[in-house]
Amino acid sequence: MNELDVDHFHRTGWLLTSPFFAERVKDLRSWVDDVQSWPDEGDWLHYRERTEYGPRLCRTENFVPFHSQLRQLLTAGPILEIAGALLGEPALLYKEKINYKMAGGAGYAPHQDAPAYRFVDTHVSCMIAIDDSLVENGCLEVVSGHHEKLLPVNGRGCIVDEVVQQMSWEAVEVKAGDVLWFHSLTPHRSGPNNSACDRRAMYPTFNAASEGNLRQAYYEQKLREFNETPRTAGTVQVSLINDFEGRPV
Repeated sequence: MNELDVDHFHRTGWLLTSPFFAERVKDLRSWVDDVQSWPDEGDWLHYRERTEYGPRLCRTENFVPFHSQLRQLLTAGPILEIAGALLGEPALLYKEKINYKMAGGAGYAPHQDAPAYRFVDTHVSCMIAIDDSLVENGCLEVVSGHHEKLLPVNGRGCIVDEVVQQMSWEAVEVKAGDVLWFHSLTPHRSGPNNSACDRRAMYPTFNAASEGNLRQAYYEQKLREFNETPRTAGTVQVSLINDFEGRPV
């Protein structure tokens, strides 16, 4: 991580990095295969959507306590170091998820992450590509230079259409093992997976260490809000923002 990389992130709100060797990419796929095979019963959180191929897993959260290799990956080493460089101080893991986006899986409406993050003011996320992330399988799209403030949202917590239409959206294709970083205020979205192949990605979020270790508090609060808030009919709510466009099983 050099000054030009940090400058690009602060100027645009996103940064593409390649911190892993080929052997580590094989490990990443094996570790995500592990999590993907876990049963629904457990303290981790599995979510499913309805697709033309039947019910499919669309997300897993809170897996770090139950997988030692992924815990090491996200709490030490190059990923944590890059997060700290972008935050300007040491970083701590705030939350983690795997989005599977199987063949036929849905995308995510335009949104900013910050409204879904409780307790913290300073945070950064990344997408660790487990499989190649391409336009045809619903890669991430970002807007550069719009990460200074919260944007107007609709009833689902997503960016209102009139603002979305005024923005310049850039599809960022990412090879397996590459890591796309983005600010929690960077507008982003992704389309459905229209290919015949699954496309998986891991999304850890980090907060500045000066704000404290808040990971457990985040998951406790998320489950509390999920239990207390009525769900929107016809949607699969996987976040405290109702941005996922999948159909309920």
